[in-house]
Amino acid sequence: MRRALAHCRSLWPRWPLLPALPMPLYTAVVAWRGQLRWDHLAITAIVLTLAYAHRWTKQLLLSFLGFPLVAVLYDSGRFFRDLGITESRVANCGLSAFERAWFGFSNGGARVTLQDYFLVHHHPVADAFFAAPYAVFLAVPLAYAVYLFLRDPRACARFSWGFFALNVLGMLTYHLLPAAPPWYLHKYGCAIHLGVTEYEGDALARVDAMTGLAYFKGFYGRASEVFGALPSLHVAFPLLIILEGWRRHRWPFRGASVFFFVWMCCAAVYLDHHWITDLALGAAFAVGVFLALARLAPSRAADAAIAPAGTVSQPPSQPIE
Repeated sequence: MRRALAHCRSLWPRWPLLPALPMPLYTAVVAWRGQLRWDHLAITAIVLTLAYAHRWTKQLLLSFLGFPLVAVLYDSGRFFRDLGITESRVANCGLSAFERAWFGFSNGGARVTLQDYFLVHHHPVADAFFAAPYAVFLAVPLAYAVYLFLRDPRACARFSWGFFALNVLGMLTYHLLPAAPPWYLHKYGCAIHLGVTEYEGDALARVDAMTGLAYFKGFYGRASEVFGALPSLHVAFPLLIILEGWRRHRWPFRGASVFFFVWMCCAAVYLDHHWITDLALGAAFAVGVFLALARLAPSRAADAAIAPAGTVSQPPSQPIE
């Protein structure tokens, strides 16, 4: 025990037990409520292992800390699901009318939105194509964070906290400006029912039926926010990757990241999950978070890019591509 405590103090001199408290406490609360799942135990075990195994794993935890915090943020959302949300405050048909006025087009003698059009005009190939970015929308930011950690841990930490900040802003907006997604309007009409459960949408339901996996049903069945369409974090995450990596990478990466962002935007509309208004606000949030963190914690790539002429900035730990 003395050796173990000495090891903990060598890693965390001031608060050796602090990293061991948050995740186990949250897992204990969830277990007490009878809602414990295997992933609660897995995340707790991973966090504790990273915190106390080695100095390198401690650095890994600090660089990626935003990701487990996001998991806790959304998992705990069930405890305050309808906080501040009333039926009269949820934007639904008014948001649809705004979308139709600004982004709609004439079809069959009526003005419709893109979401209205794709609800009728769809194809299995298009369903699968646009479901693909939705299937990996969380895996891609995590994979990019791993890449950043191997090149520049400071940039990885900044990206991780940017990811967390976007989710916090999204969660706050969900409760301050609740908005129904297009699939809700097409499924239930203008009436707001706070007791409805999250739904993956008809397009993703068709993909689940094609694959026989029920992947999207299981994923969105855990969501705590039905009226959280505004903003679209699905498009905010890829845009944050573009902004973080633009100075760091050359055109092969830039082109791939821009393609993924545009692909995600089109998917959000085709799959009936977001209005274009939601996409615009999500993009604005990503830009705002990036600019704030770029000022608070500039990366080495940014330092090199803005260093005054005639000065020598500290080189990055790895060559910039």
